[in-house]
Amino acid sequence: MERESQFIGQSTAFLDAVERASRAAPVRRPVLVIGERGTGKELIAQRLHHLSPRWGEPLVTLNCAALPETLIEAELFGHEAGAFTGATRARAGRFEEADRGTLFLDELGNLSMAAQERLLRAIEYGEVVRIGASRPLTVDVRIVAATNADLPRMAAQGTFRADLLDRLSFEVITLPPLRAREGDVAELADFYGRRMASELGWDRFPGFTAGAMAALEDYPWPGNVRELRNVVERAVYRWGDESTPVAEVVFDAFASAWAPVEAATPPSPCAENTTPPPAAVIPASLREAVDAHECALLTAALERQRWNQRKVAADLGLTYDQLRHCLKKHGLRAGGG
Repeated sequence: MERESQFIGQSTAFLDAVERASRAAPVRRPVLVIGERGTGKELIAQRLHHLSPRWGEPLVTLNCAALPETLIEAELFGHEAGAFTGATRARAGRFEEADRGTLFLDELGNLSMAAQERLLRAIEYGEVVRIGASRPLTVDVRIVAATNADLPRMAAQGTFRADLLDRLSFEVITLPPLRAREGDVAELADFYGRRMASELGWDRFPGFTAGAMAALEDYPWPGNVRELRNVVERAVYRWGDESTPVAEVVFDAFASAWAPVEAATPPSPCAENTTPPPAAVIPASLREAVDAHECALLTAALERQRWNQRKVAADLGLTYDQLRHCLKKHGLRAGGG
């Protein structure tokens, strides 16, 4: 396989998932790959294709979350010239491109119900119809789909077709998150560290200090292997010294003492001797809630118009006398004090 398609890991949970993919590869049936982001779902799809009798045919990928709903069907099934605005010429869809090969549908849970219905028909009968065409085309495509969504729950809620789920789930391969892969963090860190050192032209990779490796192993890795790769390569690149082990690891690339922060606007009391209640406090009555909201609107308008009362009145749609009455009612001083 290519450099980016290597499987790195020795944990039982990970090896079990890889073995299941290897066993399913020769079978001409759909496979669902389930896992969190960054767990290697596309690598499993590549393994299913390369170890199958279809290895010499196309492996076509479509990320269902990367396209607007209006274009997904056109991408999947193709279209004829003039089928819709902008369709100046006929175009084959991904099903036709993957004929005799494998079609990998990533982020399957993002498919619209209409696209799901057409996908079900394509799987059931091996036929696709381009948008704007009247005759179906016969295709021989193996479907591998991936998602991090809970498809059974979506089917129960009616947001994913239960019959399509039944058709796709001949085999379901669930990839373990990195935090559940005992011992694999150190192996992956060494692999990506050596690769980054080679890219930087180092003669050797000095490894990580015990403290840095402990930090890597204790981190929960919400982005899984993809996140670990970024963290390790960034640590080696920033360290810049091939003679000593890498001792500093930064998990958040955006962390900085100079990072911009959104300034918080301090609350403005409506009266000099009144302390506003905490946000979680429920007003004692509807009248109290209305008064508090009215006071907040007045205060904001006064500050916005720099206490020019005639501009405030126009801003709020009040007469000057009505505004004066409201200011007196809430104890707001005419001079802004």
